Amino acid sequence: MADDATLPPADAVTDPEVRSADETPDAGLVIITGMTGAGRSTAAKELEDLGYFVVDNLPPALVPEVVKLVDQSRGRQQPIAVVVDVRSGSFFESVYDHRHQHTTGRPTTIVYLDAADDVLVRRQEAARRPHPLQGDGRLLDGLEAERVVLATLRGIADLVIDTTALNVHQLTKRVRQHFGSAESTRLKTTVISFGFKYGIPVDADYVADMRFLPNPHWIPELKQHTGQDARVADYVKSQPGAEEFLAGYLPLLDLVSEGYLREGKRFMTIAVGCTGGKHRSVAMTEEVAHRLRALGRDVRVIHRDLGRE
Repeated sequence: MADDATLPPADAVTDPEVRSADETPDAGLVIITGMTGAGRSTAAKELEDLGYFVVDNLPPALVPEVVKLVDQSRGRQQPIAVVVDVRSGSFFESVYDHRHQHTTGRPTTIVYLDAADDVLVRRQEAARRPHPLQGDGRLLDGLEAERVVLATLRGIADLVIDTTALNVHQLTKRVRQHFGSAESTRLKTTVISFGFKYGIPVDADYVADMRFLPNPHWIPELKQHTGQDARVADYVKSQPGAEEFLAGYLPLLDLVSEGYLREGKRFMTIAVGCTGGKHRSVAMTEEVAHRLRALGRDVRVIHRDLGRE
Protein backbone atom coordinates (compact mmCIF):
# COMPACT_ATOMS: atom_id res chain seq x y z
CA MET A 1 0.00 0.00 0.00
CA ALA A 2 2.53 2.52 -1.13
CA ASP A 3 0.32 4.76 -3.28
CA ASP A 4 -0.01 7.55 -0.70
CA ALA A 5 2.53 9.98 0.69
CA THR A 6 3.28 9.82 4.41
CA LEU A 7 1.08 12.08 6.51
CA PRO A 8 2.89 14.74 8.57
CA PRO A 9 3.19 14.74 12.37
CA ALA A 10 0.76 16.88 14.36
CA ASP A 11 -0.60 17.41 17.86
CA ALA A 12 -2.04 14.79 20.18
CA VAL A 13 -5.16 12.83 19.27
CA THR A 14 -8.41 14.24 20.61
CA ASP A 15 -10.91 11.97 18.87
CA PRO A 16 -13.60 10.14 20.92
CA GLU A 17 -12.98 6.65 22.21
CA VAL A 18 -13.31 3.56 20.08
CA ARG A 19 -16.79 2.14 19.65
CA SER A 20 -17.93 -0.71 21.83
CA ALA A 21 -18.30 -4.16 20.30
CA ASP A 22 -22.08 -3.78 20.17
CA GLU A 23 -21.75 -0.67 17.94
CA THR A 24 -19.26 -2.18 15.50
CA PRO A 25 -20.59 -2.64 11.94
CA ASP A 26 -21.10 -6.18 10.71
CA ALA A 27 -18.31 -7.76 8.67
CA GLY A 28 -18.64 -6.45 5.16
CA LEU A 29 -16.82 -4.81 2.28
CA VAL A 30 -15.06 -1.46 2.68
CA ILE A 31 -14.03 0.46 -0.44
CA ILE A 32 -11.29 3.00 0.29
CA THR A 33 -10.83 5.77 -2.23
CA GLY A 34 -10.22 9.50 -2.45
CA MET A 35 -7.51 11.96 -3.34
CA THR A 36 -3.91 10.92 -3.91
CA GLY A 37 -1.95 11.79 -0.76
CA ALA A 38 -5.03 11.95 1.48
CA GLY A 39 -4.09 8.78 3.38
CA ARG A 40 -5.61 5.82 1.56
CA SER A 41 -2.67 3.56 2.40
CA THR A 42 -2.71 4.62 6.05
CA ALA A 43 -6.42 3.81 6.32
CA ALA A 44 -5.90 0.46 4.57
CA LYS A 45 -3.04 -0.46 6.91
CA GLU A 46 -5.22 0.27 9.93
CA LEU A 47 -8.02 -1.90 8.57
CA GLU A 48 -5.48 -4.67 8.02
CA ASP A 49 -4.42 -4.34 11.67
CA LEU A 50 -8.10 -4.59 12.63
CA GLY A 51 -8.35 -7.97 10.91
CA TYR A 52 -9.57 -6.99 7.45
CA PHE A 53 -8.42 -8.82 4.34
CA VAL A 54 -6.97 -5.88 2.39
CA VAL A 55 -6.27 -5.64 -1.34
CA ASP A 56 -4.59 -2.51 -2.68
CA ASN A 57 -5.10 -0.98 -6.15
CA LEU A 58 -7.67 -3.57 -7.16
CA PRO A 59 -9.52 -3.05 -10.47
CA PRO A 60 -13.21 -2.70 -9.49
CA ALA A 61 -14.25 -5.39 -11.96
CA LEU A 62 -12.33 -7.92 -9.85
CA VAL A 63 -13.96 -7.02 -6.53
CA PRO A 64 -16.74 -9.66 -6.81
CA GLU A 65 -14.15 -12.34 -7.60
CA VAL A 66 -12.02 -11.38 -4.60
CA VAL A 67 -15.08 -11.46 -2.35
CA LYS A 68 -16.03 -14.87 -3.69
CA LEU A 69 -12.53 -16.26 -3.04
CA VAL A 70 -12.44 -14.84 0.49
CA ASP A 71 -15.92 -16.25 1.20
CA GLN A 72 -14.74 -19.70 0.12
CA SER A 73 -11.39 -19.66 1.92
CA ARG A 74 -12.11 -17.65 5.06
CA GLY A 75 -15.87 -17.49 5.36
CA ARG A 76 -18.46 -14.73 5.29
CA GLN A 77 -17.34 -13.37 8.64
CA GLN A 78 -13.99 -12.24 7.22
CA PRO A 79 -14.23 -8.48 6.58
CA ILE A 80 -12.69 -7.20 3.34
CA ALA A 81 -11.27 -3.83 2.32
CA VAL A 82 -10.17 -2.79 -1.16
CA VAL A 83 -8.27 0.35 -2.17
CA VAL A 84 -9.34 1.87 -5.47
CA ASP A 85 -7.82 5.02 -6.97
CA VAL A 86 -8.51 7.36 -9.85
CA ARG A 87 -6.69 5.12 -12.33
CA SER A 88 -9.51 2.55 -12.23
CA GLY A 89 -11.45 3.04 -15.44
CA SER A 90 -14.90 1.55 -14.73
CA PHE A 91 -14.83 2.72 -11.15
CA PHE A 92 -18.17 4.49 -10.83
CA GLU A 93 -20.24 1.80 -12.50
CA SER A 94 -18.65 -0.89 -10.37
CA VAL A 95 -19.14 1.02 -7.13
CA TYR A 96 -22.75 1.74 -8.04
CA ASP A 97 -23.32 -2.00 -8.54
CA HIS A 98 -21.86 -2.80 -5.12
CA ARG A 99 -23.92 -0.11 -3.40
CA HIS A 100 -27.30 -0.58 -5.07
CA GLN A 101 -27.36 -4.00 -6.73
CA HIS A 102 -25.40 -5.83 -4.03
CA THR A 103 -23.33 -7.80 -6.53
CA THR A 104 -21.05 -9.10 -3.75
CA GLY A 105 -23.81 -10.02 -1.32
CA ARG A 106 -22.03 -8.03 1.41
CA PRO A 107 -22.94 -4.72 3.03
CA THR A 108 -20.62 -2.16 1.43
CA THR A 109 -19.17 1.04 2.87
CA ILE A 110 -17.42 3.62 0.72
CA VAL A 111 -14.76 5.64 2.53
CA TYR A 112 -13.56 8.78 0.75
CA LEU A 113 -10.38 10.49 1.98
CA ASP A 114 -9.84 14.13 1.12
CA ALA A 115 -7.53 17.02 2.01
CA ALA A 116 -6.84 20.58 0.92
CA ASP A 117 -4.83 20.97 -2.28
CA ASP A 118 -1.91 22.75 -0.63
CA VAL A 119 -1.58 19.90 1.89
CA LEU A 120 -1.78 17.25 -0.82
CA VAL A 121 0.90 19.07 -2.82
CA ARG A 122 3.23 19.17 0.18
CA ARG A 123 2.71 15.47 0.89
CA GLN A 124 3.33 14.45 -2.71
CA GLU A 125 6.40 16.65 -2.98
CA ALA A 126 7.76 15.17 0.26
CA ALA A 127 7.28 11.70 -1.23
CA ARG A 128 8.90 12.88 -4.48
CA ARG A 129 6.26 11.21 -6.59
CA PRO A 130 4.29 12.60 -9.54
CA HIS A 131 0.52 12.59 -9.60
CA PRO A 132 -0.93 9.83 -11.83
CA LEU A 133 -2.99 12.40 -13.80
CA GLN A 134 -0.55 15.31 -14.07
CA GLY A 135 1.09 14.14 -17.31
CA ASP A 136 3.48 16.88 -18.45
CA GLY A 137 1.76 19.46 -16.26
CA ARG A 138 2.16 20.48 -12.63
CA LEU A 139 1.26 18.35 -9.64
CA LEU A 140 -1.62 20.73 -8.96
CA ASP A 141 -2.97 20.07 -12.46
CA GLY A 142 -3.15 16.37 -11.62
CA LEU A 143 -5.01 17.07 -8.38
CA GLU A 144 -7.53 19.29 -10.13
CA ALA A 145 -8.19 16.60 -12.74
CA GLU A 146 -8.57 14.01 -10.01
CA ARG A 147 -11.16 16.09 -8.17
CA VAL A 148 -13.26 16.29 -11.32
CA VAL A 149 -13.10 12.52 -11.87
CA LEU A 150 -13.92 11.71 -8.23
CA ALA A 151 -16.60 14.36 -7.67
CA THR A 152 -19.53 11.98 -8.18
CA LEU A 153 -18.00 9.34 -5.94
CA ARG A 154 -17.41 11.81 -3.13
CA GLY A 155 -21.11 12.63 -3.25
CA ILE A 156 -22.24 9.03 -2.69
CA ALA A 157 -19.57 8.06 -0.13
CA ASP A 158 -20.81 6.77 3.22
CA LEU A 159 -17.90 8.28 5.12
CA VAL A 160 -15.80 11.29 4.10
CA ILE A 161 -12.68 11.98 6.16
CA ASP A 162 -10.84 15.26 5.71
CA THR A 163 -7.22 14.55 6.61
CA THR A 164 -5.97 18.12 6.11
CA ALA A 165 -5.27 18.62 9.83
CA LEU A 166 -4.84 14.95 10.78
CA ASN A 167 -1.58 13.13 11.41
CA VAL A 168 -1.11 9.39 10.93
CA HIS A 169 -2.22 8.54 14.47
CA GLN A 170 -5.32 10.69 14.27
CA LEU A 171 -6.36 9.16 10.96
CA THR A 172 -5.84 5.60 12.18
CA LYS A 173 -7.85 6.32 15.29
CA ARG A 174 -10.65 7.78 13.16
CA VAL A 175 -10.71 4.55 11.16
CA ARG A 176 -10.76 2.53 14.40
CA GLN A 177 -13.75 4.55 15.60
CA HIS A 178 -15.79 3.46 12.60
CA PHE A 179 -14.56 -0.08 11.95
CA GLY A 180 -12.81 -1.35 15.07
CA SER A 181 -14.31 -3.73 17.60
CA ALA A 182 -13.40 -3.92 21.25
CA GLU A 183 -11.44 -7.10 20.51
CA SER A 184 -9.58 -5.88 17.44
CA THR A 185 -8.46 -2.64 19.08
CA ARG A 186 -7.08 -4.20 22.27
CA LEU A 187 -3.35 -4.20 22.85
CA LYS A 188 -2.01 -7.74 22.58
CA THR A 189 0.80 -8.31 25.07
CA THR A 190 3.28 -11.17 25.00
CA VAL A 191 5.40 -11.91 28.07
CA ILE A 192 8.45 -14.06 27.29
CA SER A 193 10.74 -15.76 29.77
CA PHE A 194 14.30 -16.31 28.57
CA GLY A 195 17.83 -17.11 29.63
CA PHE A 196 20.49 -14.43 29.22
CA LYS A 197 23.04 -17.06 28.26
CA TYR A 198 20.94 -17.79 25.16
CA GLY A 199 20.54 -14.13 24.21
CA ILE A 200 17.90 -11.44 24.69
CA PRO A 201 14.77 -11.83 22.49
CA VAL A 202 15.28 -9.52 19.52
CA ASP A 203 11.61 -8.47 19.43
CA ALA A 204 11.43 -7.36 23.06
CA ASP A 205 10.05 -3.89 23.74
CA TYR A 206 10.98 -4.12 27.42
CA VAL A 207 13.52 -6.35 29.15
CA ALA A 208 13.47 -7.15 32.87
CA ASP A 209 16.42 -8.87 34.57
CA MET A 210 15.54 -11.28 37.39
CA ARG A 211 19.15 -12.14 38.25
CA PHE A 212 18.90 -9.87 41.30
CA LEU A 213 16.84 -12.61 42.98
CA PRO A 214 18.39 -15.72 44.60
CA ASN A 215 18.63 -18.63 42.17
CA PRO A 216 16.54 -21.75 43.01
CA HIS A 217 19.17 -23.72 41.09
CA TRP A 218 21.20 -23.84 44.29
CA ILE A 219 18.31 -25.25 46.36
CA PRO A 220 18.53 -29.07 46.00
CA GLU A 221 14.80 -29.70 46.34
CA LEU A 222 14.00 -27.00 43.75
CA LYS A 223 16.82 -27.44 41.25
CA GLN A 224 15.11 -30.02 39.05
CA HIS A 225 11.81 -28.14 38.90
CA THR A 226 10.89 -25.07 36.85
CA GLY A 227 9.31 -21.73 37.62
CA GLN A 228 5.94 -23.23 36.72
CA ASP A 229 6.14 -25.41 39.81
CA ALA A 230 4.29 -23.82 42.73
CA ARG A 231 7.17 -24.46 45.13
CA VAL A 232 9.67 -22.69 42.89
CA ALA A 233 7.27 -19.84 42.16
CA ASP A 234 6.55 -19.31 45.85
CA TYR A 235 10.26 -19.32 46.63
CA VAL A 236 11.05 -16.74 43.91
CA LYS A 237 8.18 -14.41 44.76
CA SER A 238 8.96 -14.54 48.49
CA GLN A 239 12.51 -13.27 48.08
CA PRO A 240 13.44 -9.71 49.14
CA GLY A 241 12.81 -7.32 46.28
CA ALA A 242 10.46 -9.56 44.29
CA GLU A 243 7.20 -7.99 45.42
CA GLU A 244 8.71 -4.51 45.31
CA PHE A 245 9.75 -5.12 41.72
CA LEU A 246 6.26 -6.28 40.72
CA ALA A 247 4.60 -3.40 42.57
CA GLY A 248 6.73 -0.90 40.66
CA TYR A 249 6.92 -2.59 37.27
CA LEU A 250 3.23 -3.33 36.68
CA PRO A 251 2.05 0.30 36.90
CA LEU A 252 4.81 1.20 34.42
CA LEU A 253 3.65 -1.48 31.98
CA ASP A 254 0.05 -0.38 32.36
CA LEU A 255 1.06 3.22 31.65
CA VAL A 256 3.06 2.18 28.59
CA SER A 257 0.17 0.02 27.35
CA GLU A 258 -2.16 3.01 27.34
CA GLY A 259 0.43 5.05 25.47
CA TYR A 260 0.91 2.31 22.88
CA LEU A 261 -2.82 2.27 22.21
CA ARG A 262 -2.91 6.04 21.81
CA GLU A 263 -0.06 5.79 19.29
CA GLY A 264 -1.79 3.03 17.33
CA LYS A 265 0.50 0.16 18.38
CA ARG A 266 -1.26 -3.20 18.61
CA PHE A 267 1.45 -5.40 20.12
CA MET A 268 3.84 -5.19 23.06
CA THR A 269 6.48 -7.76 23.99
CA ILE A 270 7.92 -7.94 27.49
CA ALA A 271 10.95 -10.16 28.06
CA VAL A 272 11.76 -11.39 31.57
CA GLY A 273 15.17 -13.02 31.90
CA CYS A 274 17.36 -14.92 34.30
CA THR A 275 20.53 -16.91 33.76
CA GLY A 276 19.09 -20.01 32.09
CA GLY A 277 15.41 -19.22 31.63
CA LYS A 278 14.22 -22.03 33.89
CA HIS A 279 13.38 -20.77 37.37
CA ARG A 280 13.25 -17.04 38.19
CA SER A 281 12.28 -15.71 34.78
CA VAL A 282 9.57 -18.34 34.35
CA ALA A 283 8.03 -17.70 37.76
CA MET A 284 8.09 -13.93 37.36
CA THR A 285 6.78 -14.11 33.79
CA GLU A 286 3.76 -16.05 35.00
CA GLU A 287 3.19 -13.53 37.78
CA VAL A 288 3.56 -10.49 35.49
CA ALA A 289 1.10 -12.03 33.03
CA HIS A 290 -1.33 -12.83 35.85
CA ARG A 291 -1.29 -9.26 37.12
CA LEU A 292 -1.61 -7.77 33.64
CA ARG A 293 -4.67 -9.93 32.99
CA ALA A 294 -6.12 -8.66 36.27
CA LEU A 295 -5.79 -5.16 34.80
CA GLY A 296 -7.84 -6.28 31.79
CA ARG A 297 -4.96 -6.77 29.36
CA ASP A 298 -4.91 -9.37 26.56
CA VAL A 299 -1.84 -11.43 27.48
CA ARG A 300 -0.14 -14.57 26.27
CA VAL A 301 2.92 -16.25 27.77
CA ILE A 302 5.90 -17.86 26.05
CA HIS A 303 8.70 -19.67 27.88
CA ARG A 304 11.36 -19.50 25.20
CA ASP A 305 14.19 -21.42 26.82
CA LEU A 306 12.32 -23.75 29.15
CA GLY A 307 13.72 -27.26 28.74
CA ARG A 308 16.71 -26.05 26.80
CA GLU A 309 19.27 -26.72 29.53
